[in-house]
Amino acid sequence: MKRLFLSAVLPVMALSFTGTAYAGEDKVGDQKFFKSVEGEWVGPGEIVAGKYKGTKFTCSFTGATPDDKVGMSLDGGCRVGMFTQKMSATIEQKGRNGYRGTFLDGSQGKGLDIISGNVVGGSKVVLALNRNQLNGVMQARVPDENTMHVTVSVRVDKQLVPVIGMKLTRVDGVAVGAIAKN
Repeated sequence: MKRLFLSAVLPVMALSFTGTAYAGEDKVGDQKFFKSVEGEWVGPGEIVAGKYKGTKFTCSFTGATPDDKVGMSLDGGCRVGMFTQKMSATIEQKGRNGYRGTFLDGSQGKGLDIISGNVVGGSKVVLALNRNQLNGVMQARVPDENTMHVTVSVRVDKQLVPVIGMKLTRVDGVAVGAIAKN
C-alpha cells in the first residue's frame, strides 16, 4: 500500500504544482528566486485530500541552478515509513512561454510534465503540471531564506483542490539532530 502511494501520489507533489501561469519577464529577478532555492532542504509533508488523506511523509532535497540558463533542479526523495521514493525535477526558461521541464522522467514515463510557470513577486514560483488527464499546479513559496512552503493542487471539475502540503527547512551547514552535517 505504501509503495502504491509513493509511486502514484508522490509524483504529483513535485514539485509536487492548472490554472494560468505567465512567462517571467524579469530574468534577473527570476534567477534570484531560483538561487534562493539552492542548497539542502528537509521537512515534513502531508496529503490533505483524497484517498490517502492524512498520510504523512518526510522529504529531503538538494536545489541547484545551472550556470548558463534561468531555472533550477531539485533532487532527493520522500519517505513514508520505511519506503523511499526518489524525486527529481528540472525546470528552465523556454522563450516567451515561461518555464518548462519535467518531474521524474516526465509524462512519457512515470512522472509529470511542467508545461508552464512563472516567478511571482520574487518569492514564489507557480508551475502548471500535466500528465494525460491530470492537470495541477505546484506553488513553492520562500517566505524567508530558511523556509520553503510547497502546495500541490489538482483540478477537480472546474476547481483547484489542494492535495499535498510541505514545509521545508534549509539545513546547509547546520546540525541535524545530534549529528553535524559535513
